[in-house]
Amino acid sequence: MHKKVFVLMLAMAGCLSVCAQQTDRFPANYTKKEVMIPMRDGVKLFTAIYQPKSNAEKHPILMSRTPYSCAPYGADSFPSLKGYFQHYANEGYIIVFQDVRGRWMSEGVFQDVRPFNPNKTGAATDEAGDTYDTIDWLVKNLDNNNGNVGVLGISYPGFYSTMASLSGHPALKAVSPQAPVTDWFIGDDFHHNGAFMLMDAFDFYTSFGKPRPAPTTKEPTEYAYPTLDNYKFYLEAGALPDIARLMGDSIAFWKDLYAHPNYDAWWKARNVRPHLKQVKPAMLTVGGTFDAEDCFGAWATYQAIEKQNPGADNRLVMGPWYHGQWSTDDGTYLGHVKFGSNTSTWYQENIEVPFFNYYLKGKGPQPDISEATIFFTGENQWKKFPAWPPAEVQSRPVYLQPGGGLLFTAPAVQNSFTQYTSDPSKPVPYTEDVHHARTISYMTDDQRFASRRPDVLVFQTAVLEEDLTLAGPVVADLQVSISTTDADFVVKVIDVFPDDFSYGPDTVRLAHRRYISPTYPMGGYQMLVRGEIMRGRYRNSFETPVPFVPGRITPVKFTLPDVAHTFKKGHRLMIQVQSSWFPLADRNPQVFTDIYKAAKEAFRKSDIRIHHNAAHPSKILLPVIP
Repeated sequence: MHKKVFVLMLAMAGCLSVCAQQTDRFPANYTKKEVMIPMRDGVKLFTAIYQPKSNAEKHPILMSRTPYSCAPYGADSFPSLKGYFQHYANEGYIIVFQDVRGRWMSEGVFQDVRPFNPNKTGAATDEAGDTYDTIDWLVKNLDNNNGNVGVLGISYPGFYSTMASLSGHPALKAVSPQAPVTDWFIGDDFHHNGAFMLMDAFDFYTSFGKPRPAPTTKEPTEYAYPTLDNYKFYLEAGALPDIARLMGDSIAFWKDLYAHPNYDAWWKARNVRPHLKQVKPAMLTVGGTFDAEDCFGAWATYQAIEKQNPGADNRLVMGPWYHGQWSTDDGTYLGHVKFGSNTSTWYQENIEVPFFNYYLKGKGPQPDISEATIFFTGENQWKKFPAWPPAEVQSRPVYLQPGGGLLFTAPAVQNSFTQYTSDPSKPVPYTEDVHHARTISYMTDDQRFASRRPDVLVFQTAVLEEDLTLAGPVVADLQVSISTTDADFVVKVIDVFPDDFSYGPDTVRLAHRRYISPTYPMGGYQMLVRGEIMRGRYRNSFETPVPFVPGRITPVKFTLPDVAHTFKKGHRLMIQVQSSWFPLADRNPQVFTDIYKAAKEAFRKSDIRIHHNAAHPSKILLPVIP
């Protein structure tokens, strides 16, 4: 949840502060009131309620609970809803935003990803309980409501939406967790397979994590970076103990991160997936296949509900989006990759709004929303499936070969490997350009810069003679040996465009403060389709890490988040393997130690071999639709 994305999320939730002088239809047709809603333990939560002036019909309630502020504060100040929530204002919804417990103007003590308590009694609370109490107050106290409530939210508010689904309130009819924070150790935001996602975590918690001793409308200050080059900043900052000194001693969750380096009971309590049982509302889980923050959470939330609630009204939508892009008015491209249509507005008009209208307003026939509605890049088509992954998917191994080849047949040679040296003092950058903020477009970035480095291995197929469509999780199954006792492994699945590829003439566009140039050479573009990191020590267990034995060939097998992409005839499939992805992820010192306590002097180079021979074949298991 990068800070610049944090601002975008506020815009998506209709929460950017503007005054009542604005000319959009929202303040002209709505009234606003601010109330403190009491919870069962006596704590009161600040809630902004926007009600239609029209009493021609009873209105449903649509709520978003957020730790990011339900500003603008003041009964005469209205947010701009010129986009996402404008659909619901036009439909006459009662729109509710609430500061969650301990944030902004709400009372109480905030707890990050507060664990669900399935055995609440009396005044015991959790986020599901706070949601129940809020809904109960709303339906009993708001004039002219129709008794039906929906909840939605993106990212951290997506977590609160998931928790809402466990509230059990009978008025809650529909919930849409969107890019929901789900498991902060396995795959969302701050860890991927145990590797610490340093840049996002530091940038987020230096502001968001600051103590708030009393209710306030004042934003926390941001960290004053000495340089706008994030690679330079994090490299010169040093090891994680040095980063901790920059963070200071007041950020409680930062200290928790350091105190729990492994997937222990503390982390497991903050994984909501095991609790997603007896889910009663209609569920619409939404995410982006190129979401740099919570792509994992969307897939995982849908799958947990599906597995533990047979017959549940449970649906999944995944588009070709960065974090929250589906809520914007432009879903036509990301970075240099174009999608051929406005995927965001299509989703809003054909999926989400009809979903809530049906369940909360009883409007129209039941919408024709498939179990899984997934956008496939490459061919740039929406596809509908009765299950995800699709039943027809076959796991097909593609094998790394000597000389950088990539074939669907196992290697026959003996004692073959490719070696590189991973040097923590010169880690592989996650993107080519110099940036201050972590980019939203790196998930589709051109990987040619990485393929030219000696510490990045490249394996690719011949030119494809027919389309190759992947639909589901990708599994990396590497056979490795290293000269030290620990290392990370980054596997990237890449679509190599033909040398003569071009989207054709276009105009220069300004998008999210980044110019997209029509002259970028798309011929030979190496599009990142999916990349993921694995901290090698966790290859057997996230709970109990183990060192490598130097020189011993060892399997490292891990799952990458789902892919929905077609490699077109005439393209190539490429796999890259490397051992750093900086400063996206922290640097592994490449010795088996507590990385959160390891001084920079402990860091070592590691000679890493990826074996690709008959006895030790390294392969990537692809989810292929025949």
